[in-house]
Amino acid sequence: MTELAATFQQEAVAEAYQHRPPYPDEVFDRLEALITDEPRRVLDIGAGEGAIARPLAPRVEHVDAIDFSAPMIEAGRQRPGGDQPNITWQVNPIETAELDGPYALVTAGASIHWMPWEETFARIVPHLTPNAQLVVIEHGPVDMPWWDGVMQAIQRHSRKKNHDPKYNVVEAIRDRGLLELGGTARTAPVTYHQKVTDYIEQFHSTSSLARDLMTPEEAADFDAMVEEAVRPYAKDGVLELKIEAELSWGRPLA
Repeated sequence: MTELAATFQQEAVAEAYQHRPPYPDEVFDRLEALITDEPRRVLDIGAGEGAIARPLAPRVEHVDAIDFSAPMIEAGRQRPGGDQPNITWQVNPIETAELDGPYALVTAGASIHWMPWEETFARIVPHLTPNAQLVVIEHGPVDMPWWDGVMQAIQRHSRKKNHDPKYNVVEAIRDRGLLELGGTARTAPVTYHQKVTDYIEQFHSTSSLARDLMTPEEAADFDAMVEEAVRPYAKDGVLELKIEAELSWGRPLA
């Protein structure tokens, strides 16, 4: 896991990250509704290139966006909304980061499974407001008729083996005694149109399918397999995706 996590420090991975679909607007409505304390400061852990921090910033007082990857943070600064004055970007692992709370909300988008949980929660809990919530957000396309073909490509080339699709990181954290789970919600699906080339490239933003982990021949084979799988469903080189997000929130415990 440590070796795979280091993949996010590659500049090519940070560059490919822009091709991941954005979070639905409903995610940010729900995040804003979970803030009940003042000040309306947010801590975004494992912020990456700011897919949560940048859209959330106009709705809150301040966002501290923290990630251990310098290329990811730099990408976030350069992307739309990355220069908002109420976002503070910081390159640091969360367990040793400089925190400027108290925070009324902590967000983690597809990132908390990379962190050492005990150290992470011990670090953030003292910096929370009385009713602050930790929200874990996962999102992506659903109901893809081409997915079996894409999975064949992933299974052939992924550097992460023995993946358990039933594993639930929120339940694992709760079972560790670190989260008092308050609720879960799934957003309504939204339509997102994406070029086939960009759809393929977003896979190379993941820890197990980064181009730098493959030979050029392997990367070409992966791209060709995915392109073959999705081609029958594309119109003029564009796929229609249905994007959903799942939010799980609760009170973090040290």
